Amino acid sequence: MRKIIVLILLCAAASFAGAAPLVPAGSTQTALFAGGCFWSMQSAFEKVYGVISAVSGYTGGKTRKPTYDNYAENGHVEAVLVTWDPARLSYSELLDAYWHHTDPTDANGQFVDRGPQYKPIVYYMNDQQKAQAEASKAALAKSGKLPRPVATDIQKAGDFYAAEAYHQDYPKKNPDNYAYYYENSGRPQFFAKTWGEAANTDPAAPPVQGASWKKPATDQLKKMLSPMQFDVTQREGTEPPFDNEYWNNEKDGIYVDIVSGEPLFSSTDKFDSGTGWPSFTRPLVPSNIMLNTDKSFGMVRNEVKSRYAGSHLGHLFDDGPAPTGLRYCMDSASLRFIPVADMQKDGYGQYLKLFNK
Repeated sequence: MRKIIVLILLCAAASFAGAAPLVPAGSTQTALFAGGCFWSMQSAFEKVYGVISAVSGYTGGKTRKPTYDNYAENGHVEAVLVTWDPARLSYSELLDAYWHHTDPTDANGQFVDRGPQYKPIVYYMNDQQKAQAEASKAALAKSGKLPRPVATDIQKAGDFYAAEAYHQDYPKKNPDNYAYYYENSGRPQFFAKTWGEAANTDPAAPPVQGASWKKPATDQLKKMLSPMQFDVTQREGTEPPFDNEYWNNEKDGIYVDIVSGEPLFSSTDKFDSGTGWPSFTRPLVPSNIMLNTDKSFGMVRNEVKSRYAGSHLGHLFDDGPAPTGLRYCMDSASLRFIPVADMQKDGYGQYLKLFNK
């Protein structure tokens, strides 16, 4: 037991205060979008594979350090700063995600949110982004999908100010409130009519068609899980390093929550961290990951939990490889591996594109 604790502490050597967002390292790019309520924009971008982070905030105004109480009166709009991995996602694909989560024809707000602070704007960081944004807007206008002309502006990006902490990941922190807001905002109806039902992935809906990620009752969990799996997922336990199922698994596939089945990680993001636990540079579905502050062992770390089942998965550190600079140090006991050959029949077929050579 002493050896296990020592290794746990080694795994936690890169601890950091609180649960603040980590700064990605390596080859990344950033983009800035305004599309109405930043809760919905942040939630939408976080679901895009290849996106590393999405931060809600304010831009476009004349004052520095605006707040939620004064940003609108000072000419700012709600916006989201997106950081992504260009090796996995192109700017054109990011623009496509943006169009599919706004009403590009509404210049006076977005859905139930009215006023200039909610107008849709694509902010470009450089000439290349400007050219691609203009081309994407022109293609959208010619697509015949929209009921009215495209009214979204394309403007040069200026200073961006992150919004208050309570606005960040609001849909995750307040799922019931956000679900009520989203369903009554007009978005689901517009997206379904314009893009088809498949476009309605909010509010944080399970990504597999017809799936429902739920946590069984405790009595059932004790029957379906091994003692180690139960201890890790339900009691924040830790399995032995180098003596667990997936630490050296090199097969292609995805990893899902052992309790609920919600998809969490992909083998395409797995790397050998040398810690003896399976480690990943990013989640497969960021919206299925929750972070909590863990003050055990005299340190302050980011505990990683699954969203729907609330399973303890492991911890997050900022000493991983490029492009994210992150290390999701997970317990095998909290995961179930779905090999590529089984993904379709098990209901995870939409992720097969990750493994197309």
